[in-house]
Amino acid sequence: MRYTYFLALLSLVLLLTACGSSTIEDFSYTDHRGEPVSLEDLKGTPWLATFMFTNCETVCPPMTFNLSGIQEELEAEGIEDYKIVAFSVDPTVDTPETMQDYLAKYSVPDESKWHLLTGYTQPEIAEFAKDNFSSFVKNDPESDQVIHGTAFYLVDQEGTVAHNYDGFEDVPVEEIKEDLRGLIEGK
Repeated sequence: MRYTYFLALLSLVLLLTACGSSTIEDFSYTDHRGEPVSLEDLKGTPWLATFMFTNCETVCPPMTFNLSGIQEELEAEGIEDYKIVAFSVDPTVDTPETMQDYLAKYSVPDESKWHLLTGYTQPEIAEFAKDNFSSFVKNDPESDQVIHGTAFYLVDQEGTVAHNYDGFEDVPVEEIKEDLRGLIEGK
């Protein structure tokens, strides 16, 4: 029964993730430094977005590792005008301090570009993910885990989702770099 439930939720996650682009609604949350971050703060700079949580036992550690690797590639090519934004799907557990400790476990080339966000309820972030990223967030009723999509989203300078990519396996790093470069250069 649990396996069937998981497969049904995974199918829904994949279906929602495949949907088109949208403009992100205004938000103001707290990052892992305890500082407010809003959509307005991010405007003018493209950003990579994802959903994660710090006590994740499955996809979040590799996804965070993948984002760190993407940042290494961007830094190596001199691409600097971007941010990385991760929305916690478990905001009750994920305090700024918890998220700061989580990020410190990774070899992040430039932590100043990262914003791990919290400061909302779990139902609020589930609605935000669905409405803005066509992504799925749902508590697993049989554990302390949260089921969520594994996509990375490239958001343009105006706050519109321009592209989405697999963030877990077969991450298209070259495509992400080219798409980000294109946004920065105005192509």
